Amino acid sequence: MRQLISSFFSDERGATAIEYCLVACSISIVIVAAVTSLGQDVRALFVRVRDNFPQ
Repeated sequence: MRQLISSFFSDERGATAIEYCLVACSISIVIVAAVTSLGQDVRALFVRVRDNFPQ
């Protein structure tokens, strides 16, 4: 029983998977923030271009 508990606490595979998940989530948050910010700028640019075309 002690060996089972010892191996459970010394196994780092789950911790590594959680760390990779946290890194992936962090990258996703940065991408969403960048796309959202860039999307507003691109939309404003297209609106400006559209408004400058003669009717």
